Order: sequence, then structure tokens, then C-alpha cells
Amino acid sequence: MISPLSIWVVSDGRAGIQNQALGLAEAVARLTPADIAIKAVRWRPMFDRWPSGLKTPAMLAPGSFDPRAVTEWPDLWIATGRASLPLSARVRDWSGGKTFTVQTQDPRWKNSAYDLIVAPAHDGLSGDNVVEIIGSPHRITPSKLAEAAPAFADRIAPLPHPRVAVMIGGRSKAFDLTPAHAADLAEKIKAAVQAAKGSLLLTFSRRTPDAAQAVMTERLSSLPGWIWDGSGANPLFAMLDAADHILVTEDSANMATEAAATGKPVHILPMIPLKPAGKFARLHADLAAHGAARPFDGTLEGWAYAPLNETERAARAVLEAMAARG
Repeated sequence: MISPLSIWVVSDGRAGIQNQALGLAEAVARLTPADIAIKAVRWRPMFDRWPSGLKTPAMLAPGSFDPRAVTEWPDLWIATGRASLPLSARVRDWSGGKTFTVQTQDPRWKNSAYDLIVAPAHDGLSGDNVVEIIGSPHRITPSKLAEAAPAFADRIAPLPHPRVAVMIGGRSKAFDLTPAHAADLAEKIKAAVQAAKGSLLLTFSRRTPDAAQAVMTERLSSLPGWIWDGSGANPLFAMLDAADHILVTEDSANMATEAAATGKPVHILPMIPLKPAGKFARLHADLAAHGAARPFDGTLEGWAYAPLNETERAARAVLEAMAARG
């Protein structure tokens, strides 16, 4: 009997970061028997902003995963985010070549140190160890969405169709969400839902400014539906499962990619640009070419496309690369 593949998922523990590595690990586990363990890497505050090349395990925060305590390295290390880089780049040596290392996103540092990099195509990264995918790896699958639905059925099932899931981001280096813009988005969303005689399922991200969240909640609360205020269990998967349409602000590659994995129409909501859209424009063009996404035009026109399944494609590439290395 073949032993299950041992996989470590490594990040700073923030859900939006961790879910990229975890989603890829779960996709690998759907293709071959595997055991997944989650490791959180955190650096002491005084060292957190130091360059990756200067960090050592002695600088890790108490309670963080510490490679010095490892007695048995995994078969596969999948990591995401800046915090993981100083460790990911050394795993090959620490494990004596046993562990196959995968970094998601563009590391922007020591790219040759990882066995494989799973990078968004919109970042334009290339190399012999690079696998490009549309967007980012994630945890969304039809079965996971269906599994989440029963826990929230009492709240969602009575709502009229079309059900419109809305995922709101917030301020970033590239975009802003001012109260005035949030109010404008809310009015357009409200008009579309009312015209369709539908209902609203809305979530905010941790980056959504309080003022923008407040104004959107005030203007949309009269609609049938549910505006999640962040308390209790996260209903996002259940909302995506129930949705007939998904509206996503243009500031998040993760949200847009997750939405496109459902096979449901994805409408991109405009934000206030702080600099040229660049990689986000390329991502939205890729999603449009797949048939998944269109700019929100104030209506809820439907269309069909094959659900985007780039996470599984990346998982197959990981297993193929591992097999080729032997």
C-alpha cells in the first residue's frame, strides 16, 4: 500500500493568503491520497520587515512554526506570501532534497530556490520552474459550496431569485473605495436587484473601509437578502452556492478567480483607480476571454461558461513535476 503524500501548507495564517496554498494542497489531495498539515509562519515584529535574505529561524515569533524543531520533512511544501519566503528558499537544503517546494504568487526573490512556482498569468512571470494560471489558487469547488449550504439554508433558501452575491473589497495600492463611490455602487446594485425582483447576499472584506461599509449597508438593507456583518461563521461559500449572479469589486484577484470557479456570471464592479490597472486589467481580460466575467453594466444579464478550474490544473502540474524529479 502506497503511503499518503505528506503536504505542509505554509503561510502567515491570514485566510486570504493561506487559502491559496491550502486550496492547491486540497486539489493535490483530490488527485492522490495525501495528509495535509497547516503551518503558520510569523516573525518577531522587529524583524518582520527585514529582507528575506537576512532572516533566520532565530527571528521567528513565539508560537510560529520553527524549522529547527522538524525531525521529519514532508514530501510536499506549498507556501504562499512574503512571510514564508525565508523558509521556502531553504527547505530543499534542510530536507536533504526530500521535500518538493512549491511557492504560489510571484516570490520576487530567489526564484530558482523553489522547485515550482505557481504564478498568476497576469504577473507575467516566466521560467523553467514557473506554471502560469489565470488568477490565484483557491479552495472553491462545487462540492465545497454545496457542503456549506445547509448550515445557512434557513437564512438563504427563502430568498427570491435571482440571488445576487456581492463581494466588496477595499483600499489597496491600486484602488480606493471612498464613501461617495461606495454609495454610487450601492445605488447601482440596488437598482439592478430591484429591477430583477431578486435578493442580495453581500460580504465585505477586511480591507473594506468602515465608512464605505456603513454607507453600503444603509443603502442596501431595504433589499430582501443578507448583508453579513462579519459575526458568526463565514457564509461566503453558501452565498456563492446560492447565487445566480456574482458581483465582485475589481481590486481583488482572489475574489474574481473564486467567483469564476462557480460557472456563474461574474460582474466586475469598478473602483477608484490610484494607479494604472495593469495586472488587474490583464486578469479581467483573461476572465473575459474564458467567458466568465464582464464589467457590471447595471443589469443582471445571464450567460454560461465552463467553471474556471485552474487550481486543479496547477495541482496536476505539481504532481507531474514531482514524478519527473523522481
